[in-house]
Amino acid sequence: MKTRAFVAVILSAGLALPAFAQQANPSPSPEPASADQAAPLSPPASRDFWDGDEPSLGALLFHPFARKQYVRRHVQPIQDRVNELDELTASHRKMIRNVDARAQQGIQLASARADLAGEHALEAANQSQIASQTAATIDARLSKDETLVGNLNQFKPGSQTEIRFHPGQTVLSKQAKDALDEMATPLKHQRGYIIEVQGFSSGQGQAAIANSKKMADAVERYLVLNHEIPAYRIYVIGMGNAPVAQHTGGTRLEISVLKNDLEQTAKQ
Repeated sequence: MKTRAFVAVILSAGLALPAFAQQANPSPSPEPASADQAAPLSPPASRDFWDGDEPSLGALLFHPFARKQYVRRHVQPIQDRVNELDELTASHRKMIRNVDARAQQGIQLASARADLAGEHALEAANQSQIASQTAATIDARLSKDETLVGNLNQFKPGSQTEIRFHPGQTVLSKQAKDALDEMATPLKHQRGYIIEVQGFSSGQGQAAIANSKKMADAVERYLVLNHEIPAYRIYVIGMGNAPVAQHTGGTRLEISVLKNDLEQTAKQ
């Protein structure tokens, strides 16, 4: 019962306050309109309380909450701006992801190229080392070959044999063949030697030279056929009747074995 009375008092106060507000602020009496004054304007259309700036006490009592349209009308621009910011944020996020992906791809590509360059550098270093070792080996071989070539023409006198002939004779006797066998047998498995055969013959001019050459050719032919000595190791010279200080002269063959250090150097 008390509750109903309290509610009735509140409602009565709410109804009485608007009337009191209108009495407290009476509107000024209208002045008569002059002839040159414009016609009065029509009263503005009624607006909702929440569209005003200075609400009355009665409006506050009867309209304590804003309407959905009002809230929507004021919230919608904010929501549109928020949506726009969300779109910009999403776009920027996408751009950042793309830039980061390209950066990562570039880093991976640069790392791969750096690894490849490192492998090439290591391979080049290995090849350089191999080339240096090969060059050192070649230098050693060249030095050895130069020594061998230098020793090719440095022949030293070895065994010597002299074969006597009768004047006009060019055929080897048995004694001459025995002397050649004794000289050639030790040369069978040797290298670095040459055989020099000089023929001397009595007589004059070209006849003596031709006769001495025939005797030397007979020695060469015997050594090649019977002892398999290569012909390039035998040097035949027809001296004719050229005088030789250490000999008294006559028809003869002087056979000398000349050796160098090629075989000994090759064994080192």
